[in-house]
Amino acid sequence: MITGNRGAMATGRENPGPDEQGEQGIRDSLEKARAVALAALDKKALDLVVLDMLELVAYTDFFVICTGTSAPHVEAVVESVEQVLSSYGLKPSGIEGKRFAHWVLMDYGDVVVHVFDRDAREFYELEKLWLDAPRVEVDEDKAVMGR
Repeated sequence: MITGNRGAMATGRENPGPDEQGEQGIRDSLEKARAVALAALDKKALDLVVLDMLELVAYTDFFVICTGTSAPHVEAVVESVEQVLSSYGLKPSGIEGKRFAHWVLMDYGDVVVHVFDRDAREFYELEKLWLDAPRVEVDEDKAVMGR
């Protein structure tokens, strides 16, 4: 499970309430990052990391970074994230890299998702670029979403 006690008050950003998103709305960026992580893990994404970016950058609260084993696997992870967040009424402001599926960036505002193939992940090493970003725990046992 992703742990933390960050709410909309702490982040200064708030998503629409449950009425706009269905019965179980996403209340804050931490919950959104958790939903992304679980969607990616549900498709067997590898080496998933969630970085808390709130104190480091002004443009997002969390990075979710993961790896697919092939272009079809990267595409499946991306589709899973899109599908899960769409079920809450959330659409990305942009998606880059889908055509070649080496590095797909999905911008959900307060959560930015990076889905890499293995070579691109090793080459860009985003975690090393953001070494000072706290990591958020992810319980991989919760990956089966039960939807």
